[in-house]
Amino acid sequence: MPPLHALVGSWSPDVLSLTLILVIGAGYLWAARRGGEPTRAQAWSFGIGLAAWALATLSAVAVYAPILFWMRALQVLLLLFVVPFFLAMGRPVATLRTASSAAGRARLDGLLASRLAKVVCSPAVTSALMLATPWLLYLTPWYVASLTNGAVAALTRILLLLIGFGYFYARLQSDPVPHRYSPLLSIGISVAETLGDGLLGLVLWLGPLIAHEYYASLGRTWGPSMRTDQTVGAGILWILGDVLGLPFLLVLMRALGSREKELADEADEADEADRTEHVEPGSGRQTLWWEADPQLRDRFGRG
Repeated sequence: MPPLHALVGSWSPDVLSLTLILVIGAGYLWAARRGGEPTRAQAWSFGIGLAAWALATLSAVAVYAPILFWMRALQVLLLLFVVPFFLAMGRPVATLRTASSAAGRARLDGLLASRLAKVVCSPAVTSALMLATPWLLYLTPWYVASLTNGAVAALTRILLLLIGFGYFYARLQSDPVPHRYSPLLSIGISVAETLGDGLLGLVLWLGPLIAHEYYASLGRTWGPSMRTDQTVGAGILWILGDVLGLPFLLVLMRALGSREKELADEADEADEADRTEHVEPGSGRQTLWWEADPQLRDRFGRG
């Protein structure tokens, strides 16, 4: 492992990531001040997401990601899971919508109502992308290409962020979304996704070395062996990923509780309406609910 002073003092000149962080952060701040009015917790969540983004792409994590397998695993976990989760918790779509003009809101609503948005943000598509991406990244030539080719590396980082944000945006449903689903479905998807990550962790832990020729060509003489390095990386993707998934699961369970309460309240209101007595026009006499129906009144008439 690199010395602590090397980790603290190492920074990566990722101009693309820095530009996107500054532009997106400034845009969110503009929308919040213009009238988006996110809560303090939402604003803090969005800020934490941007900070985690900077940590993954500008700090020592980015510097050592091409050298150490476990550092690369940490970077992938941050970009695919941590950063998108906190950004989605900040409700950026709702913040932007509230701050937009009437025409801007209409365009955004039209985009969300489009068939393309409904397909892209559907549970099947977002879950499949979230589940398949780590497998494809680690078990195909994509992994080495993302470490050796600057353009592929930059596109990979952006793709991980987009896939992760799409997943959490569609699952949390705290923002305006093309279609709303029961939080129970999101909880089931999260369990399946956790099992998939665990299986990948086992494959990386017990399976052959990933990108063996690439890491051997680095000639690294310090730090863990390649096997230990990959084992630690597998643990990060599996165990740390599950630990960080607990807040997401708690948010979903809270949303499920709120949804169940809303449904119960709606059912109570409907029952109350059925039991409410009606007043016959002009008679001043209160009647039972069934007396308002002519057929039931004739059949079970009273008087």
